[in-house]
Amino acid sequence: MKLLWLYAHPEPRSLNGHLRTRGIAAATALGHAVVQSDLYAMGWNPVVSRADHPDGDGRFRAADASHAAFRAGRLPVDVAAEQEKLLGADAVVVQFPLWWYGPPAILKGWFDRVLVKGLGYGTGSRYGAGALAGKRALTVVTAGARESSLAPRGIHGSLDQILWPLLHGTYFYTGMAPLRPLLVGSADRLTEAEAEAAADALADRLRGLGTERPLAFRAEASGDYDERLRLRHDIAPGELGLEAHLGGST
Repeated sequence: MKLLWLYAHPEPRSLNGHLRTRGIAAATALGHAVVQSDLYAMGWNPVVSRADHPDGDGRFRAADASHAAFRAGRLPVDVAAEQEKLLGADAVVVQFPLWWYGPPAILKGWFDRVLVKGLGYGTGSRYGAGALAGKRALTVVTAGARESSLAPRGIHGSLDQILWPLLHGTYFYTGMAPLRPLLVGSADRLTEAEAEAAADALADRLRGLGTERPLAFRAEASGDYDERLRLRHDIAPGELGLEAHLGGST
């Protein structure tokens, strides 16, 4: 498989840096071809602005401007290069530390600038379909909190719910198949042996990258939603939380 390793951490000597090194080595040993995007090392600009699309002097509408540039082949060079990496990949490994219940801003800005209208959305298909259908997405996330506190009954909430905007609103929306995230907790307190065990766990997940069953989100075209895009009354009756949108076929 061809992998895009999308990495967002400012310190190469960190636990994240170690996991990336071990993970890429494991992926390569498995026969995968890995392309990296190390956002901090690249000096990635995460800000969507008129500077990306200087044509026109009227009101700046980011979606329309990026769509026009995408169709005309006039996107900024850095954005076009990342789109080429993404489109050429069979799977994406997205690795980052959990900061304030989300990814670092530099990573959010990668999605903002790369998944433009015409590629990430506005394609006529979404939630289980779309331009990125057929690709798999594995999230590797470290957290200072212990893993038990990021579980369904943990004080911080379930990791799957914390990452809902990424797993469902980004991966699944664009057609990618989201895999269960790999969480490494207590990241700033791990012993050397525990760090190696975390790297081994990542290698295990990479071994099943092409065969692991994705999270079973309900596709928009599954028939589970009515014309107002709400779950039908007979689907997951009585459930009001995010879990109601799990249970589709994969």
